[in-house]
Amino acid sequence: MTETLYPQSTRQLAQKRHDLAPEIDAAFTQFSRAVFKDGALPANTKQLIAVAVAHVTQCPYCIRGHAKAARRSGASAAEIMEAIWVAAEMRAGGAVAHSALALDAIDPET
Repeated sequence: MTETLYPQSTRQLAQKRHDLAPEIDAAFTQFSRAVFKDGALPANTKQLIAVAVAHVTQCPYCIRGHAKAARRSGASAAEIMEAIWVAAEMRAGGAVAHSALALDAIDPET
């Protein structure tokens, strides 16, 4: 089975996105480069954060791209996996925290 849920991210798709809205695409590219440069946080840490966020937002393109970028910025495979575990805990923690809504809905006295 060669068909996938998500199309491959290709230069042609990136060019189409650019052609349809060149100023916005250029601004986003500039913004992205600025965000991931060394600053108060080193680029390596920013990429690990991006890996975690990509897992919480469940963006397959972001997961692939930022995992590769994290490796290029010097992150180890173990660091990337720990970032993913942080994301998993945060997502699960959000579900536990939001259980207060369900508990309140089913028994307003609690």
